[in-house]
Amino acid sequence: MFNIVCVTHRKLCDNFLERVGELYENNVPVILREKDLSESEYEELAKKVVEICPNVILHSYINVAKKIGVKRIHLPLRLMNENAEKEFETVGVSVHSADEAVLAEKMGATYVTAGHIFATDCKKGLEPRGIEFLKNAVSSVDIDVYGIGGISPENIGKIQNTGAKGACIMSGFMKCDNVKKYLDETYKNLLKK
Repeated sequence: MFNIVCVTHRKLCDNFLERVGELYENNVPVILREKDLSESEYEELAKKVVEICPNVILHSYINVAKKIGVKRIHLPLRLMNENAEKEFETVGVSVHSADEAVLAEKMGATYVTAGHIFATDCKKGLEPRGIEFLKNAVSSVDIDVYGIGGISPENIGKIQNTGAKGACIMSGFMKCDNVKKYLDETYKNLLKK
């Protein structure tokens, strides 16, 4: 099954915790990626999110995850270490090349996000890596690969066609009026492909 994952950016929605609840109710996996927070601020937010969405994947802050008992972490490749696979049930790693995907897999990653695929405000001015890059990443490893960056209901079918396990979406989930409607629209476009 093709999975759709939400990567958070709390400043893009009016009521962030309510949005997290909607995502959880609709079985959308959530990666809590709030890069502007200090470790202590992130910990406070993570505690609130875990209450609403117990299967959340925390991002970058390994010590916070350990401290509050979350066994799922997503890391930039530079923070990945050989011990992460022993400490966590799920270890995701952000990669930007097929070689990085191979390295992440060797280091014990259980999945990777590969991007950015399409132009996105998150990476303004940076050239997207494109679909061929994603295909190369998928064919280079035996773990799950998720496309990330500029993915929308209109282009998500291109991600699925690469053989990727799924797609990560930020703005669409954070800005939509209704998570269920947005999810339905996105899956409907996958069925059209």
